[in-house]
Amino acid sequence: MRLRVEFTTEPFDLEEAPAHALAAREVVETASLDAVDVGPFGNTAEGGAERVLTVVDALLRRSLAAGATRISLQVNVLGDESGEGSR
Repeated sequence: MRLRVEFTTEPFDLEEAPAHALAAREVVETASLDAVDVGPFGNTAEGGAERVLTVVDALLRRSLAAGATRISLQVNVLGDESGEGSR
């Protein structure tokens, strides 16, 4: 099964990326996922289910430890490992 996670961390700071946002970015960028898109108002990452679920755990733990007061996330099933299934 393949998954896509979309997430944001708060509080926002438009002047510079807060520590919790940097921690979340580091987690997804170093996780060997199939696709990662990091932006100022939302982030997405895709990969195999086990890898994505492991990343979500690390993302939550590290972002909260770095000062996040809210983390919003959504996980979507994309299909199986071959990419077939719902999109």
